[in-house]
Amino acid sequence: MSAKMKRGQTGMVGGPLQAKIFPNVDVAVSLIKRAKRPLLVVGSKATEQKTKDGDIIDSAIRAMKNKKLTVVATGHLVGEFRKRGVEEANSMPLIVLGKYLSDSEWLGFDGEGQYDTAVFVGYPYYMEWLVESGLKNFTKLRTISLDRTFQPNAQWSLGWMPEPDWIEALDKIVSSLEEEA
Repeated sequence: MSAKMKRGQTGMVGGPLQAKIFPNVDVAVSLIKRAKRPLLVVGSKATEQKTKDGDIIDSAIRAMKNKKLTVVATGHLVGEFRKRGVEEANSMPLIVLGKYLSDSEWLGFDGEGQYDTAVFVGYPYYMEWLVESGLKNFTKLRTISLDRTFQPNAQWSLGWMPEPDWIEALDKIVSSLEEEA
């Protein structure tokens, strides 16, 4: 990547706890790989954001080769997964998912227990900001934002970066998850 990861809005204040920006993509890969029960949350803008695989849906399908990773699509996107022959993707509205992730008694989509890490990608900024604010303040869940914009309410964020650098970073993360499968 040619540009250093950075915050997008210098005036953005999400409260006293702000997201840490990954110093490099390898740290993001390491955090996701070390998670015992990671959840990849794919948002409504996923078909609009191009990646090396095509779009975020195609990258998520590639990442799903890692059997430790559970994928949930919000909005209409579960239909996109089905069109591409993937039945394993779960579906739930984002706000409802935020409520379930903050419920200490929810055992996840597979009934195996709570998720310890939620990785968000493909959302409108304000939607992700809102849900991660609730998770930041009411859970111990690790939250990671893989979107191109700095998400102050996540624990970790890629930060703002030019689109070509973001595409390269996302591909490196997905490739590393795929290798572990």
